Amino acid sequence: MLQECFVEVFNKEPEVIYFSPGRINLIGEHIDYNGGLVFPCPITLGTYAAVARRDDKTVRCYSKNFEDLGIIEFNLDHLDYDKKDNWTNYAKGVAKFLLEKYPKINSGFDAVVYGNIPNGSGLSSSASLELLIIQIFKSLFNLPITEVDAALLGKKVENEYIGVNSGIMDQFAISLGKKDKAILLDCNSLDFTYIPVDMPTTKIVIMNTNKRRELADSKYNERRAECESALAKLQSKVNAENLCEIDLADLKANKDLLTENEYKRACHAITENIRTKASAEAFKNNDLVEFGKLLNASHKSLKEDYEVTGIELDTLVAAAQEQPGTLGARMTGAGFGGCSLAIVENDKIEAFVENVGKAYLDKIGYAADFYIAKIGDGPTKVEDTKNII
Repeated sequence: MLQECFVEVFNKEPEVIYFSPGRINLIGEHIDYNGGLVFPCPITLGTYAAVARRDDKTVRCYSKNFEDLGIIEFNLDHLDYDKKDNWTNYAKGVAKFLLEKYPKINSGFDAVVYGNIPNGSGLSSSASLELLIIQIFKSLFNLPITEVDAALLGKKVENEYIGVNSGIMDQFAISLGKKDKAILLDCNSLDFTYIPVDMPTTKIVIMNTNKRRELADSKYNERRAECESALAKLQSKVNAENLCEIDLADLKANKDLLTENEYKRACHAITENIRTKASAEAFKNNDLVEFGKLLNASHKSLKEDYEVTGIELDTLVAAAQEQPGTLGARMTGAGFGGCSLAIVENDKIEAFVENVGKAYLDKIGYAADFYIAKIGDGPTKVEDTKNII
């Protein structure tokens, strides 16, 4: 239990327990930084923290996921990034930017953190941690931080402190999450709509390749740079502030301006944005068959035009798409490993897991993991603690 671990590590009882979810993006991949629409939702997997406030400016953190690192300690007066502080740099980044705005933060806390999101899986464990730390400071110091403020702060930590050039989607989906709803989000304007996700006869199955995907070390930044280069060239002919504003016909008419890779990246961004809009309409119409087709088309585009899948994700998705009861499947997250998702009929899930698992093990040589995803709420205090590991 998290509480028992806290007592063992810090020799006192925790005062409160917080939870921050992970997220999946149903569709709309690699377009949040291109001004496109995304369609994420928070899941009931996430990150917990047992917390007790301190009287000094020290923050002490212990992770049940990285027990060999022991207690990592830092001071609120010294918040520069330090590689040796490992995962607690996320907490330091949050503290640094909060203190710039809220100098009344004058004391630290002790925390034991535990996440049941597979680390490096593409289910946004880093954004979950960022929003968890924001929730802790917000609660301890009664800070007037809105859900949108919290999302923007998490993104700032990721971009400016950790050094990953990611968009707003992960933090927004987590911070503004609502049970049984996905968020149709315009990443350019931050306009958003909650779309009910009603799937009584099917479930979302998350398939983890178990190939770690380090976002900062991947080709993520390279793909983003290719999109920016494509946009800059197209703007000489087309009036648009971002790629997802450009009509597909205009892209094709100006293909000769771009390198082959730039054209493919832009083609993915524009068509994925179209698929995301269509997916929201499919849920409004309770048309999961159409949504499944859009998932399949999304994966094909991510494989062929954006080139961010790889043999592990492609093997899982191909095996998933072949199974009876599968409406559609695709990779989710940044790619280069991590997870994929499938919409599967309830009575076919057991056979689905067995068959896809065998196909993956036979081809890749190690096992995939499978999770049934439930759509949960955003960051919150935990009242019922009996089921926390």
